Amino acid sequence: MAKKVVVYTTSSCPYCHAAKEFLRSKGVAFEEVDVTGDDATREKISKLSGMQTVPQIFADGKSIGGYDDLVSFYKHGKVL
Repeated sequence: MAKKVVVYTTSSCPYCHAAKEFLRSKGVAFEEVDVTGDDATREKISKLSGMQTVPQIFADGKSIGGYDDLVSFYKHGKVL
């Protein structure tokens, strides 16, 4: 069963664009939530992930981390 993947991004973040392209290249469907100017949502995801940067990638509600974490996740043979 495919996991529900949510990617929290901002419009000007190059790592956000890279993460989305990486997921597309792997055939992973995802929901994008642009948090540009949405301080409440950014604070919420920061509390959930322990990180304050974007992108923040979640699979089935669990934090995967950011772009580098996503790439590392795949390098270690894990898939979403």
